[in-house]
Amino acid sequence: MSPAGRRVGLLGRLPRWTAALAWKAAVFITVMCCGLAALLGVLVHVSVTDQTVGEARGRALDRLTQAASAYQAGDRLPPGADIDPPGLPARLKELATDGRRGTMVGRNDPEPTMWAAGPADGGRTLAVRVDYAQGAHTIDALDRAIVWSSALAIGATLLVGAFAVTRVTRRLHGTAQVARRISAGDLDARVNDPRTKDPTRPQDEVAAVAGALDTMASTLQSKLLSEQRFTADVAHELRTPLTGLHAAAELLPPGRPTELVRDRVAALRTLTEDLLEISRLDARRERLELDSEPLAPLAERVVRASGTRTEVRVVRDARVETDRRRLERVLGNLVANAHRHGRGPVVLTVDGPVVTVRDHGDGYPAYLVAHGPQRFRTEGGAKGHGLGLTIALGQAEVLGAPLEFANAPDGGALATLTLPHMHRNGPIVAT
Repeated sequence: MSPAGRRVGLLGRLPRWTAALAWKAAVFITVMCCGLAALLGVLVHVSVTDQTVGEARGRALDRLTQAASAYQAGDRLPPGADIDPPGLPARLKELATDGRRGTMVGRNDPEPTMWAAGPADGGRTLAVRVDYAQGAHTIDALDRAIVWSSALAIGATLLVGAFAVTRVTRRLHGTAQVARRISAGDLDARVNDPRTKDPTRPQDEVAAVAGALDTMASTLQSKLLSEQRFTADVAHELRTPLTGLHAAAELLPPGRPTELVRDRVAALRTLTEDLLEISRLDARRERLELDSEPLAPLAERVVRASGTRTEVRVVRDARVETDRRRLERVLGNLVANAHRHGRGPVVLTVDGPVVTVRDHGDGYPAYLVAHGPQRFRTEGGAKGHGLGLTIALGQAEVLGAPLEFANAPDGGALATLTLPHMHRNGPIVAT
């Protein structure tokens, strides 16, 4: 596996919470604090150790000079000085044998000791021992102080950093929630960051994103409202002349031209009524008239009213609490769409609160399966305006019944409607 593949596999095994910005910021702050504390600790340790060891070496060399003067004068050696004393480090003895002077901290002594040695006559070594315990204790205490102070500094920095990052991430989460509400259709949702309301306050990047999102939502809402008003106004204005055309067409003499005129006028009236229904759905002003309905007889009535050859299969009947008129509209549009754009046989199946309508044609277009029906869009030379499924989806949303579009594995379009159904204690949503 390539290094990139290994990295992707490792990232795939990490918990989901590790992707959060707060977690990444905490790791970054911790690593930086640990690195900075380690660097400062090493610098302080090296500086103090050099100073402490230097002072001990200076004292040891001074005592070695005094001992050498006494030895040359034939006087008694001062305390701590001796010729070839036991415990003298071998390297220091070799240095003195070569005629040089040196110092070294004893490694095998019971207490920390600073040795100083120099040459004496006869190839012997004059050595001095200086107590180094105080200096060693000072360095150990300093190291402990560095560790504890670094830990406290890291902890304090993490707390302050977590507080600051959490404030930012909380605002980002709020902005993301508003964006999801807007994408779900709630165009009244706004972030309303107080920083965007007061131009005298400093504007950070989060406030800029929140302000841009609010502006986008307002613009989008204005455009959609304008389109809805335009659609409703056009549909209302068309009703009056279409009513006159319909009345005039009924007065025409029988014949093929008259049939064509009547057919086109009927199509225009249907399109106008569909546009009016869509405008009402877009305005979200629909009100439900709920009642308890057995689902299988309702589905059979819809098929009979459609006048199509549609097979009704009842696997398991259910009583649903719904708006009968809207449910009939949804199922009627699904059945009509299956016959208009698909191929037979068309089957309507009732399985408890789930109703499916399936044909055996070429299936739904890819865009419809991925994004849902879009008004005035069809593919493959199909006739229609794309309003039937749009109305079915809108009415299903009013009913609180999810409507899903898919293609069957062995071919054909498959629409699935899941309705709330009745239990003894009331309606529940079927899953």
